[in-house]
Amino acid sequence: MNSIVNNLINTYKFLKYSLLILLLINISYPVLGQNQDSTVLIYNFKMDKEIAPPMWRITDLAIDEAEKMKADFICIEMNTYGGMLDAADSIRTKILNTDIPVYVFINNNAASAGALISIACDKIYMTSGANIGAATVVDQNAEALPDKYQSYMRSMMRATAEANDRDPQIAEAMVDPDVEVKGISKAGKVLTFTASEAVEHNYCDGIVSSKEEMFASENINNIQFVEYAEGTIDKIIGFLINPMVSGILMLVIIGGLYFELQSPGVGFPILASVTAAVLYFAPLYLEGLAENWEILLFVVGLVLIALEVFVIPGFGVAGVSGIICIVTAFTLSLVNNIGFDFTFVPPGKLNTSLFTVAIAMILSIVPLFFIGKRLLESKLFSKLILADTMESSEGFTADHKEHDLLIGKTGIAYTDLRPAGKIKVDEQIYQAKAAHGYIEKDQEITVIPDESIDIVVKTLSK
Repeated sequence: MNSIVNNLINTYKFLKYSLLILLLINISYPVLGQNQDSTVLIYNFKMDKEIAPPMWRITDLAIDEAEKMKADFICIEMNTYGGMLDAADSIRTKILNTDIPVYVFINNNAASAGALISIACDKIYMTSGANIGAATVVDQNAEALPDKYQSYMRSMMRATAEANDRDPQIAEAMVDPDVEVKGISKAGKVLTFTASEAVEHNYCDGIVSSKEEMFASENINNIQFVEYAEGTIDKIIGFLINPMVSGILMLVIIGGLYFELQSPGVGFPILASVTAAVLYFAPLYLEGLAENWEILLFVVGLVLIALEVFVIPGFGVAGVSGIICIVTAFTLSLVNNIGFDFTFVPPGKLNTSLFTVAIAMILSIVPLFFIGKRLLESKLFSKLILADTMESSEGFTADHKEHDLLIGKTGIAYTDLRPAGKIKVDEQIYQAKAAHGYIEKDQEITVIPDESIDIVVKTLSK
């Protein structure tokens, strides 16, 4: 009997001390061993623009930064009418793959691609006048694309809804008007929820007026928001991808190539062209528009044109191929193709891109055709190029008074003229230009009248 009593006393003491220890732990660490006064870090960024490569880049950077900071939550303030499907797919995948809980606060609209991204988030909150849905894939004219596009979007919406325990049929009905959900939507109409309807059908966790109220409703207090800040690089990229700036860069690229073809060896035009090309393609590459092979195609085009100008006489296969490569690179860098897969490029976008490049080429070449000659001969331009040094001891002359005396005389091409080069007349060497096309070295030439200060020659007719 005594042993039983002793066991009971010992058990009582063990339980008493165990409870005391647990109480002390609870006082010091009331929530899973964490300090109750610790700040909850929330990384916040806005998604209030078109869902496109720039928005995907911001999301990628924001989530990566939130993970490095070990933020407790990520908050997206959304107000978008949608955008590009491939960018939306990348964003929703990034959200699904992060271990940090992602909350979205829909402040007005989460349409189309915005709906897909919202469904990927762990929690959805909306303002009282907000909407979510209408995720049919459309072109730039707001007309529904063929079913292969809709089928892909339906599957993404279903999979994303299932990942967060939301009704996949409702998600599918937001894309396909033929999907009927009993008691919710009728066939023939694409589903869009108001805030109250979204709450009723588990597509919204609550109606709030601010992101602060959203977290308060989840009993998340003592919070600190860290806002995504646009860096210097982001500002530069935003400036360079502005359509007007991109157009100017394209004009410089084409104009530089044109000048180099007109006056080979000058150097400055091709340098300006290459610099403009770097400024043109770099931001497009960072934004996910220009791919590696498209930039490589542009470089190949430059190499082919350089070979045509400096190595291969005339303007033939290499030159034409180079121009085709450059035009193709320009055109494809403006559309969201993936390699040679144009599945998600809206119909007509490729034609619009090609038209844009064609207009840029016309606006570059036509004016330069008329002013190019004067510009190359101007004092301003002459200061920007490196001229050859021509010593009289070597047989060169720079006396322009002899220009008129040379008209009608014959000689030979001392170097290739493409179109500029050197000629030899009466044992004297002069800088000259071919009137048409190019003239090979040692061909017989004759000096012809010309209004410019240049010595202009043509080949002797056989």
